[in-house]
Amino acid sequence: MLVKNKKAFAKGSLLFVSFMVILVLMFIPLLDGKNALEAADQLFNSISKGSTHYIPDLVKQNQAFEGTTFEVSLKFKTDDIAKMAEKILTTNGAQVSLAGSQVKLTGDLGKTLGAALKDADSMFHNRDSELSQRYGFGGREATYVWWNILKEVEKDLTRQQKFKEAAFVSTVVKRGVEVGFNFFGIAPESARSKMGILTFALVFYVIYTLWWGIAILLLFEGIGLEMKAGAKKEV
Repeated sequence: MLVKNKKAFAKGSLLFVSFMVILVLMFIPLLDGKNALEAADQLFNSISKGSTHYIPDLVKQNQAFEGTTFEVSLKFKTDDIAKMAEKILTTNGAQVSLAGSQVKLTGDLGKTLGAALKDADSMFHNRDSELSQRYGFGGREATYVWWNILKEVEKDLTRQQKFKEAAFVSTVVKRGVEVGFNFFGIAPESARSKMGILTFALVFYVIYTLWWGIAILLLFEGIGLEMKAGAKKEV
């Protein structure tokens, strides 16, 4: 018979089956229409959002670039993106020349970045309607166009060897525009306010991981497979 230790095999089987039952339950939408993984993802995103609001600091840093004139050439993937970029930039006071998918932009760097940060902050606080009213298309769409604009601005400023300006534009993209876009639609939460559920999640993760390991260990022991130290050979 394959089973050599019935007691160990029975315990391992019980742990294995119960582990799989819980695993199946975790994929069933039992938590307000979400499964356990989706609910956990939403929880951690909310807590992460509560600690990633960098935009006010970026607005302060941007004051150093107010009054800094710049002129760049931007090339977009499509004509449609270029047209939306023209709309956004002209609405915020920049001078723009459009030719197909290419845009020549002249303006105040601090003012342009300030407009991008203002829109990113609106998105971060789930006020996408402000962008829709301003530009005539969706907030997420406008934020995506801002991302394209600033990536091209950074590229051309680097080509012009204006490294300080290019570095700050990159920071605005990563800590402002991308944060506003990625966290749109998520309600921010502090870790302190969710300490109970966070503690439960951590403890459950540790126990559930050990649960699986012990189940496999007992099953192997039940069929006679055990880990033993090798005999030391004397030279």
